[in-house]
Amino acid sequence: MKISRDWLQTFFTDPLPEAAVIGDALTFHAFEIESIQNDVLDVKVTPNRGHDCLSYRGIAKELSAILQLPMKIDPLRHVPVLEPVTDLVRVQIDEPSLCKRYIAGYIRNVSVGPSPEWLQKALESTGQRSINNVVDATNYVMFNIGQPLHAFDAGMLAHIKDGPLYSIVVRKARDGEKMIALDGKEYAFTESTLLITDVNGAHSQAIGIAGIKGGQPASITAATKDIIIESANFDGVSIRKSAQALKLRTDASARFEQVISPELAAYGMKAVVELIVSLAGGEIVGFSDAYPIAAEKMSARASVAQVNATLGTGFQAQDVFGIFDRLGLAHSEAGEVFEVTAPFERLDISISEDLTEEVARIAGYEHVPETPLPQMSIVSAINTNFYYQERVRQFLIERGFSEIFTPVFTREGERAVLNKVESDTPFLRRDLLGGVRESLDKNVRNKDLFGVAQVRLFEIGTVWRDDTESVWLCVGVEKMKKMESAPDILQALGEYLGITVASDPLNADVLEIPLAAIIAELPQPESYEQLPLDTDVRYAPFSRYPFIVRDIALWVQAGTSPEEVRTVITNASGDLLFRIAQFDQFEKEGRISLAFRLVFQSYDTTLTDGDASERMASVNAAVAAQGWEVR
Repeated sequence: MKISRDWLQTFFTDPLPEAAVIGDALTFHAFEIESIQNDVLDVKVTPNRGHDCLSYRGIAKELSAILQLPMKIDPLRHVPVLEPVTDLVRVQIDEPSLCKRYIAGYIRNVSVGPSPEWLQKALESTGQRSINNVVDATNYVMFNIGQPLHAFDAGMLAHIKDGPLYSIVVRKARDGEKMIALDGKEYAFTESTLLITDVNGAHSQAIGIAGIKGGQPASITAATKDIIIESANFDGVSIRKSAQALKLRTDASARFEQVISPELAAYGMKAVVELIVSLAGGEIVGFSDAYPIAAEKMSARASVAQVNATLGTGFQAQDVFGIFDRLGLAHSEAGEVFEVTAPFERLDISISEDLTEEVARIAGYEHVPETPLPQMSIVSAINTNFYYQERVRQFLIERGFSEIFTPVFTREGERAVLNKVESDTPFLRRDLLGGVRESLDKNVRNKDLFGVAQVRLFEIGTVWRDDTESVWLCVGVEKMKKMESAPDILQALGEYLGITVASDPLNADVLEIPLAAIIAELPQPESYEQLPLDTDVRYAPFSRYPFIVRDIALWVQAGTSPEEVRTVITNASGDLLFRIAQFDQFEKEGRISLAFRLVFQSYDTTLTDGDASERMASVNAAVAAQGWEVR
């Protein structure tokens, strides 16, 4: 979440430190900081704290505890009173397990228009664009305290004179039901999607996708006069599944997915109606609050001794209780045991370890001493599959192979997936052959970049065929005369493992074998082998621009080393030389013939023949200056 230092400052009387200092404080005590730009911090809120810290108030509360800086005002510590109650808007929740609370606030005679500059700048700092004063108010309150809100144009809803003027029902969609959302796209729903509907309208018209996005049928426009504000609480799992199915994820759905307290809905409603009236005028008619089952308060018990035993620290009772006070965690002590009652927004405190974590992170992890783990008294069991897979890997790598990992999703197969990654690859692969062959062909075309004489690849992966899931090995070997083939490699692998490995057809360049079935025939290993660690591996991306290859062969005087010639050529080739490799050498009549392959490539642009020729001209001049003759 993007957090503006200026917006954050509104929670404090004393000036906040610089953004970099705030970033360090959050990083070492709460959350990582992705970046800091123009006094805006991109805070990576962890999932266990999404229910209270996807908001400015939540981050301000954390900073208050970390920096011991008192908050000027905490908007969640003043209990809101939703009065007057109105019977002009009726709210009905058909799915109380999916909607734990729904509050409707009715305001008349608003003037919809542009937002003031301070509000526009505040929203822009979080990456939002200003729409109008009513919609901006709902977004501002959502970012400020974490409660998603939505405004409906009451004038666009059906109303009746007998009974409630407006009637809103929260229900599941009918299969195939559709609605055009605020983004202008039409969405079709299944029965698992929760909708906000205008029950007085024809066929109980959908006016919003619960917890995700509002609909055009009741959107706020410049002509809007009367509005109904929604402040609700929806089931996180249901919202996540609907957002995934519709491929529609919003700031509101992101907060509901993390699960927020239904108590927060009242705070959000109170804050937004006051802000709307201050920005757009109007009269608060009243509120209708459907809250079937009140939320339970979270609590946890522990002792100072438990905290110290877990952390290896020596905190005193006053240290622990001081941290609880800074966090706003009400607590009581009975003997050596203390009980903490968490504020309604803290849904992550339920066991003693949660309290220990709070003490550790606020006090600072630097106060937790390093303690080596004790030696295990039980010898770990040997995983046969892992053991032999590592032996196979080591065998192939020692013979010049590179391990690859190809996609498990394909265009054809026996087992389809429900939530496919790409529309054209809905199946799980039934073999490794296609992926390895494609990689082999691609790498053969580019092998001059790698500086290898023969391309050798392998993959160990899971396949799905004949209603079973199993692990296979596939090798791909470039066909070359006087070089080992794929059948040769598999035969050598069998000899290495002490078994016979069948490879059919014998002339194929890509072959696979059922590795799991082969391993099942091998003896149980007694211990893991101590394989050497390679500390010199360096990974770097290849240029996306094509390369150009040039060969040069030359006569040099007897006693001239290939390394000396390589150095001269490299220095003359310039920074476009990607690789140089010697591929031939022989002696005749007292002179030595050396041949090198030069690969030129740029990371910035596509090279032309002229670029390569210019570099080769420099090389020819350099070798001529040494008295060497280009063949």
